[in-house]
Amino acid sequence: MDAVRGGMAELRGAEARHLARVLRAEPGQQYEISDGRSAWLAEIAEARGDRVLFRAGEAVETPPLALHLTLCAALFKFDRFEWMVEKATELGAERIVPVETERSATGLFEASRKRAERWARIAREASQQSRRLRAPEIAPAVRFDECLKEEADHRYFLEESGAPPLLRALPDHRTGDGRAAVLLGPEGGWTDGERRLAAAAGWLPVSLGPQVLRAETAAAAALAILVNAWMA
Repeated sequence: MDAVRGGMAELRGAEARHLARVLRAEPGQQYEISDGRSAWLAEIAEARGDRVLFRAGEAVETPPLALHLTLCAALFKFDRFEWMVEKATELGAERIVPVETERSATGLFEASRKRAERWARIAREASQQSRRLRAPEIAPAVRFDECLKEEADHRYFLEESGAPPLLRALPDHRTGDGRAAVLLGPEGGWTDGERRLAAAAGWLPVSLGPQVLRAETAAAAALAILVNAWMA
């Protein structure tokens, strides 16, 4: 919902219809609501058609994100990519950037445009479940060379082997306003040319251990390590 005014908030559209018709929400029931800046425990005042009216009550404490975290993920099979979007949202990613690499499957870059709305919905639902004030931004897909321009204080290039563990690459001094980016490769791995380009652009190669991980598993593991490191 857009805003809470005078202690009242209104939800319209598909989400309101789902709440009123499918979940059969009724006046008096309580939900947590957010306008993207704050959250409240609210009571339904009216639920009718595509409109649900809430009466906001006490504020709900929501912890801030540990750091500003961007996940740059090579495109792979969309069912698993959707799982990754959901888990990256739960783990605190602030921005998710789909990336076309040399070994990305043919057609995924163009097809990703049609999936953007679905990915945004998945991120929004995951953010609500995990009590985030706002969902992460799902950026339009970019080519690999464009992704390398992503700005962050710390930029990590995930490798399968031959690179130091991510834990050893973490900075000694970590602040709550830090920015980190993780670049995740495709199912077929990086090409030597991509490795050279990433190194030249200043991305630091790191690994998550000796095992070969699925792309979505590597994303979740890397994000969990970074979020917990910045909370320590």
